[in-house]
Amino acid sequence: MSRTLSISALTGVLVLSMLLALGIGKYPIGLDTWSALLQGTAPDIAGSVVFELRLPRIIAAVLVGAALSVSGAAFQSMFVNPLVSPSLLGVLAGASFGSALGILLSESWFVVQLLTFAFGGIAVLFAMGIALMYRGSGILILVLGGIISTSLFTSLLSVIKYTADPYDQLPSIVYWLMGSFALVERSTLLGVALPMLLGIATLMLLSKYLNVLSMGDDEARALGVNVRWIRIAAITAATLISSLTVVTAGVIGWVGLVIPHIARMAVGPDNRLLIPTSALLGGTYLLLVDTLSRTMFDSEIPIGILTSLVGIPAFVIILRNAKKGWG
Repeated sequence: MSRTLSISALTGVLVLSMLLALGIGKYPIGLDTWSALLQGTAPDIAGSVVFELRLPRIIAAVLVGAALSVSGAAFQSMFVNPLVSPSLLGVLAGASFGSALGILLSESWFVVQLLTFAFGGIAVLFAMGIALMYRGSGILILVLGGIISTSLFTSLLSVIKYTADPYDQLPSIVYWLMGSFALVERSTLLGVALPMLLGIATLMLLSKYLNVLSMGDDEARALGVNVRWIRIAAITAATLISSLTVVTAGVIGWVGLVIPHIARMAVGPDNRLLIPTSALLGGTYLLLVDTLSRTMFDSEIPIGILTSLVGIPAFVIILRNAKKGWG
């Protein structure tokens, strides 16, 4: 299948999934209601359900799924490691700590989101700071810095949970960390959509350089690539969009690890095709999982639980064929 045809087919599947998700829910939207909405004669509740509740949530799910998948694909190519995910350099642990700290200190949702984004970046800067202390040690020390940063902010998160009010703040922290799109509002979406799209676009523009980096640093330098600045730009873009996913919907695991593998098995290791494919697959996948989370039972299931339950067996299955995508 040609590059244009595969991207067009995946785009069509994503758009169809979005239209289906708009109509599915506790207030089903049938063809007659759609017709009435187009003619402006539908009841107010139908317009509110579609445009105020479901549409922002659906767009957020697509954006978060695409962002996690693209950052995972970029990290895996950059570090030439199939086990790498967006959490490698501590961004998700830092963002989780920031959101918990925000819930502990303030009742303002804006403060929670601001601290979530800020500490996601601080965690990555901490990991890169450790790497800079040992110049010349390369990728290995950067990965170890990420492990140290993740452990540090996970420990700090435990401190926050221990000190939080067990009847009010602690349930809020635990629920948020399990991930959910239930609290997505239009204002939140307007705030995160543009930087998230810019981050995804930046990684797509860097895709040809990521191809060269996957050959090794020495080979990349021999081909005239500025390894240091390309890596900093890619890490900055991946960190930005990963932090914004936590700002939007809490911590959602396994998407950034599993989806790039599926995309790589489908289209191969060329990042010029792999990254847009990962974005489309990730957006569609998370949208479908979110639709299940809000419709399977009377009460909504946190989406992080479902992505883990689906992602773990899926990863076990694709591991058998994962090597094919790195050929």
